Parts: sequence; structure tokens; C-alpha cells
Amino acid sequence: MADAHKLEILRGLVKFKSNTQKIWGVLILLTIITAVEVILGIYKPEMLMGQFIGMKILNWIFIILTIAKAYYITWDFMHMRDETAALRRMVVWTAVFLICYLIFILLQEGGYIESVYSSGYIKRDF
Repeated sequence: MADAHKLEILRGLVKFKSNTQKIWGVLILLTIITAVEVILGIYKPEMLMGQFIGMKILNWIFIILTIAKAYYITWDFMHMRDETAALRRMVVWTAVFLICYLIFILLQEGGYIESVYSSGYIKRDF
């Protein structure tokens, strides 16, 4: 069947018998990732509060887990797995570029605003 969907997640590690089971499997996977984010956000382990490339390690974990959730939502629910390789690359690499660009802008502007508030000196109006 040309229009049959692949009934597996995590690169074939978990396989399902029907589309309904796969939807529930992906939902459970996304729920587990969200639960990990919420638990880390509530408890904020001290060992994850160190700095890494201008941000706390905990913030990097949140960014990575959010990207993982976005990947699985796009890959399974929007059926990117069943598209041609060229279309997948076009969508994924565009998103990767824009996410990296957004992170760069947020770090640059956030660093500037933090320096303004901590030094009390305003270099320019924003």
C-alpha cells in the first residue's frame, strides 16, 4: 500500500499494530517529555544551574526537550515521515536555521538588557 503509514516511533524501537495504538504511543512519549520538563522546572536541580554558552544548563535542557517534542509532533502527526526526502530536508533545515537564529537573537538581546539593568547605564533607548 503506497499510502500506508509506518507504525513505529523512536527510529523503529517501538512498533505498533494500528494507527490508533501509534497515536497513543506518541501521546505517551510526548507526555513523558512534558512531565520531565515540568519536574525539572519545579525542582530546579542545583547541579543544572551552572552556565554553559551563556545560559544555564537547565535552560538548554528545556530547549532540547522542546525541540524533541516539536520533532515528534511534526514527524508523526503531520506525516513528514511519509514525504519525500527533499521536502523533509527543506522543512527540517529551514526550521533548524530559524531556531538557531532565534536562540542567537534572544541571547544577544537578553544579554544587552541584563547588562543595562545590572549596571544602571543605558547606552541607547530600546
